[in-house]
Parts: sequence; structure tokens; C-alpha cells
Amino acid sequence: QKAKGSSWERDIAKYLSDLYGETFIRAPGSGAYVGGTNSKRKEVLHEGQIRSFKGDIVPGQSFPRLNAECKSYADFPFHQLFSGQVKQLDSWIEQCLDASDPGDTNIIFMKFNRKGKFILLQINTDTTSTLNFKNHFFYNTTTQGSWVLMDLATFFELNASQFGELCGAASQ
Repeated sequence: QKAKGSSWERDIAKYLSDLYGETFIRAPGSGAYVGGTNSKRKEVLHEGQIRSFKGDIVPGQSFPRLNAECKSYADFPFHQLFSGQVKQLDSWIEQCLDASDPGDTNIIFMKFNRKGKFILLQINTDTTSTLNFKNHFFYNTTTQGSWVLMDLATFFELNASQFGELCGAASQ
């Protein structure tokens, strides 16, 4: 499972590097070194170090507000989305938000065997007025905000430059 997750993280880093023409890498050791109970480590690290240890992907230089997690699993209970509560999704969101700072663009890259590749993006007024959604599903939580679930390729086909801008990158 660890090798599968690491491979997906490298795939996403390469995808983003190719898309934006700058270097994204898998976080060393992966996981949020500065998230959750480790957030106090931010007090002694400089901005570059914090970015390097936040989430699963170390973003390119011009993406200071990107906070990304990557999940690769055999299956996902899509049917639970209709009930409004997916415990597995809630735990991933919590993990993503543990490493997040105010103003970050929070995204989870997900891959499920024989089902596809998806993104789960936290949405707010900036994202809903800036981004285009197609064949998507809104997932609203009472404690972790609103998120949109969408096919990864479709999302970036429609929103590559807008997403870059939300993450702090200059117009692509």
C-alpha cells in the first residue's frame, strides 16, 4: 500500500510539473510533517521549509498556497456520497486541513482501481466564481466546509490557469 501511494504521489507531481512547467515533487517521507499535532513545528521553520513538509506534494515555486494530499485505493464507496456522509472522505479532508494554512487552496488527488482519477477540492466564493465544474458532485460537511468531486483530467482541462492563480501562480 505504501509503494502504491508513493507511486501515485510521484505521478501527481509529474502531472503538475508537466502541466505548469515547473518542478513539483513528492514530499520527503510524505505526509504532513507540519500538520495536525505537529503544527507547532511551523514556529521554527521558514516558509520554504513549511511548504516542503506540508501535504504530499511539494509545490512549484510559484504555488505557495497549494496544499495537496494524494490517495490511491482499490475502491471507494461512491454510493455513500448520496447519504451526505462518507467517513473515509471525511478523514482524508481532515488530514488535508490539518496541514492547511489560511488562504491555502486545498485539494485531494484520488485514484481508485478500475474507477478512475479524481480531485476533491475545497470550495469557497473564490473557487466557485473562478472555476468551471462539469460532471461534478458537491460534498458538504458541517465541520470541514464544502468540496467538489470531479474527474481529474476534466478539472484541469477546464481550470489549469485558474487553479494556478488560486494557488498563487501568475497567469499561465
